[in-house]
Amino acid sequence: MGESQSSTSGFGRRRFLGYVLAAPTLVTAAPLVSEAEAAVPSPDVTELVDLNDVMTAAALPTSHLITVEVGGDGTVSFALPRAEVGQGITTSTAMLIAEELDVPVDRVRVTLADARPELVFNQLTGASNTTISTYTPIRVAAAVARRRLLDAAAVELGAAVGDLTLKAGVVTDRAGGRVGIGELAGKAASRSPRRMSVELKERERFTVIGRPHNRVDALAAVTGRKKFTLDLDVPDALPTMVCRPPTLNGKVGSVANLQEVRAMPGVTDAAVISTGVAVRARTFGQCIDAVRALRVSWKPGSAEGKSDETVLKELRAAELPLGLPPVTPSVEASFTFHFRSNSALEPNCAIADVRPGRAEIWSALKAPIVAKQAIAARLGLPPSAVTVHVTEGGGSFGRKLFFDAALEAAEISKEFGKPVKLMWHRADDSRQGRTHPMATSRVRVAYAGDTVLGYKQRHTSVSTDLGHGLGELFTAMAAKLPVGDIGFSQTFFHLSQSMPYDFGVHSRLLSETDKGFNTGSMRNVYSPDVTCARELIVDRLAAKMGKDPFTFRREFLRDDRTRAVLEKAAEVGKWGRPMPAHTAQGIAMHSEYHATSAVLVEIDCRPETVNRPIRDGVTGPRVTKAVIAVDVGLAVNPRGLEAQMMGCLMDGIALTLTSSLHLRDGYFLEASWDNYFYTRQWNTPPELEIVVMPTTTGRPGGAGELGVAASTAAVACAYGRATGTMPTTFPINHGTLSFVPKPTVPPIPQSPTDGLDHVR
Repeated sequence: MGESQSSTSGFGRRRFLGYVLAAPTLVTAAPLVSEAEAAVPSPDVTELVDLNDVMTAAALPTSHLITVEVGGDGTVSFALPRAEVGQGITTSTAMLIAEELDVPVDRVRVTLADARPELVFNQLTGASNTTISTYTPIRVAAAVARRRLLDAAAVELGAAVGDLTLKAGVVTDRAGGRVGIGELAGKAASRSPRRMSVELKERERFTVIGRPHNRVDALAAVTGRKKFTLDLDVPDALPTMVCRPPTLNGKVGSVANLQEVRAMPGVTDAAVISTGVAVRARTFGQCIDAVRALRVSWKPGSAEGKSDETVLKELRAAELPLGLPPVTPSVEASFTFHFRSNSALEPNCAIADVRPGRAEIWSALKAPIVAKQAIAARLGLPPSAVTVHVTEGGGSFGRKLFFDAALEAAEISKEFGKPVKLMWHRADDSRQGRTHPMATSRVRVAYAGDTVLGYKQRHTSVSTDLGHGLGELFTAMAAKLPVGDIGFSQTFFHLSQSMPYDFGVHSRLLSETDKGFNTGSMRNVYSPDVTCARELIVDRLAAKMGKDPFTFRREFLRDDRTRAVLEKAAEVGKWGRPMPAHTAQGIAMHSEYHATSAVLVEIDCRPETVNRPIRDGVTGPRVTKAVIAVDVGLAVNPRGLEAQMMGCLMDGIALTLTSSLHLRDGYFLEASWDNYFYTRQWNTPPELEIVVMPTTTGRPGGAGELGVAASTAAVACAYGRATGTMPTTFPINHGTLSFVPKPTVPPIPQSPTDGLDHVR
């Protein structure tokens, strides 16, 4: 709900009800919103409410539980019920508070809230929803604090509230009297809850929101002082690792030398757990030695004997029909998207201290309430006996929606009766971690003359695991969703896909198969694959109609906002300029969550580029230039938005050209980042321009995932134009294995001993 919308209590466009809570210092909150008031709107059946709307509506009923506190030292504190994993939401949140409270951003302290079950769906990070759902509640709480501080200052200074000015954390009157908000914090507090109305700032008066701001944690990050999970000093929490099976989700049969391993230098504990054999030692190096020394007999896993080829056959057998061929001309194609890793830069990790009758967990978690409930159930404890601390994470891309490390750490700590600091090895993450599921996408478009008559897309995927909180959200909101009882994945699919083009009667359906893989809601989930297939077909359709790809898109786009973004990308990127042979431009669109994006890229597919030598890698084409135009409504922090779009572009290049997992005999061949080719320096564009469009809505739209699908599709379209052949398998270099696979037994490869051999 943005400032341009009326409040649910019947006040004006910018007037809201808020609360002052009973506390020794000033603590304020946004209003209570009833479940009826938070209901999902009922759009036309053809214009489904999107996933972001659902998450925002689900969060509203508990928004009053999120509070802003003013301290006696003049700082403002806020415990953000979301996960900061590098996307910059602690910075944008601090900016929202600073704007309404008229304090410097560096006086706002944003921390991450522990798991709070009473927040229900208001502590779930995903689908680019954080800023959208917290934008108004945070501002209201800050505005209530501002009003209370002014009231207290009026008494202190003996002046009328209308004669006071609050700026940079200091209240002044017309006579020159001054008092800091720290001095007022106790006097502005309330002994009992108090309801009051406030008016939010008009957008024209913003001095913080909408202006570029450096990250509040930038200095700590670049100086190494920022604390991630493994940096925490929890007493007696020693390094712990797990010996994992050689195939996906295999189980321990027997261990031949457990006692010998327990006697190894530094090892304090070793035991069989549900996912393998856990070892605890004085150092991680000693853990690695112990894991490599274990001799385990393994039972089969959930993907035993499967390979890329067998999974592709399963997918094709599960494909939904496109129906009879149309009587008019049509364009049709089938696309294959291989497994891709969902590993973050930070290894999967958690700290756990489980003792009789209680448990304490530390981990970067996007769904901490679900994690708390699952851990309590696994340990046989009431949820009230489990404390889950949310730490900052080094990347996520959906990976940290899953709490497997936290659950595993809790199990190990209970088994050993000691605190543990669990870290997954890179090989664990690649081979046993979460993956973006393998999928096929079939598209058919019927046309006649210059008219597109209909669009059909049938997306078939290895099952996506939604057991991280979103599934529960869909269940709770089922009666309000205009999609019927179609299951979690199908609901997610429909609520996250949009059709920006006027393509007549259009339909998109999802079919899923095979639950034997550890899949996840990787950044942008279904959209990179679905949009890439659609945009490639749009290019082919434009060629069939004898039209330029940009011109075709502009003619068929359904709204002016999206058209403006496309035109800006084409203008800045100089669409249509002459290009050398085997190089080309590509352009693509993607809209989601009240935001829209267009990406133009230039690609170099010349032989001297494609075949240039890279150590242990398939070089392939290089994207040499990229322009990203985005309209996210109101960008709270344009600098943070630009950083998000850079990351989206790197994801898109990787998904199209280089990044995939190779499945063979029930396991993935990749065992670390040196095998898995995410976008490297040698295929990063030297020219990049990001254009943030002026606000068209006055309120924030989704930004975290927005640029991934458009970037993926633009690179694919450019590749097709440069080579003269539309790509249908992704990434395009998947068929070439450029490295010697590391063994699966032992599961952790030997660490390099001579760094000089590994820096080229």
